[in-house]
Formats: sequence, structure tokens, C-alpha cells
Amino acid sequence: MAHTITGHKQLLARVRRIQGQASALEKALLAQSDCAAVLQQIAAIRGAVNGLMAQVLEGHLREHVGAQGLSDAARDAGMDQVTAVLRSYLR
Repeated sequence: MAHTITGHKQLLARVRRIQGQASALEKALLAQSDCAAVLQQIAAIRGAVNGLMAQVLEGHLREHVGAQGLSDAARDAGMDQVTAVLRSYLR
């Protein structure tokens, strides 16, 4: 079973926290809050997204790329997929 299914409650909790942080950022911008407060909120959102990415990536690598019994072709395809996602994410 995919890790995003078995761990979906924890992942959804992370996503909901990110949504709350994004909503707080929007409110801060609408209220014309101090730049430092806005920057702090942006940094918090980025950290939360990075944490979510790390959690999903780790599960994917463990269960879909590094799992025992995969053929070399399946492992290579998985690595290509992860590499493409990481390149996109790190832009």
C-alpha cells in the first residue's frame, strides 16, 4: 500500500497547517503588516512545505525506489522520476 495512503492523516494535517499559514500570510498582507512579520510567515510556510516534501519523498524512496524485489528497470524509472521532481522543486 502506498505511503501516501497509509500516512494520509499525518500528511493531511501538514497540508492543513500549511493552508492555515498561507491564510495568515494573506491576512497579514491585506492588513499591510510589517515586512518582518510577512517575511517570517513566508519562511514558516517554506519550512512547512519543505517538511512535507521531505516526508513524502522519504516514503517514496523507501517504498517505490529502494524496495526489495524491484527490477533494475523499475528502480531506474523510479530514480528518473525522483530526479525530475527534485529538479523542478529546487528551481
